[in-house]
Amino acid sequence: EVQLVESGGGLVQPGGSLRLSCTVFGFSSGWLYWVRQAPGKELEWVSFINIATGTTRYTDSVKGRFTMSRDNAKNTLYLQLDSLRTEDTGMYYCARDSKGTVRGRGTEVTVSS
Repeated sequence: EVQLVESGGGLVQPGGSLRLSCTVFGFSSGWLYWVRQAPGKELEWVSFINIATGTTRYTDSVKGRFTMSRDNAKNTLYLQLDSLRTEDTGMYYCARDSKGTVRGRGTEVTVSS
């Protein structure tokens, strides 16, 4: 059974940074995603990574600002969020697929002055 546990969210001012973490249980290959849901909006994928190669992809709105990585020895994914904007506010989940069908409980990111 796959379990995903996110942490690291919080309140930050525009332009600030956060690092999100996701500990992964029961899954050690293939692709893993970060997805998010802004208030009143649908879930959208943010980034994904190949566990074996480290290859990453990002949605256009976060390119150059967010960086996804993994530490396979710790079974942990990371999402470094830099140059945060108010529109980045939302719940962030790590997930098995781009639609978040299998995902953790999430960690909340609030970007506000």
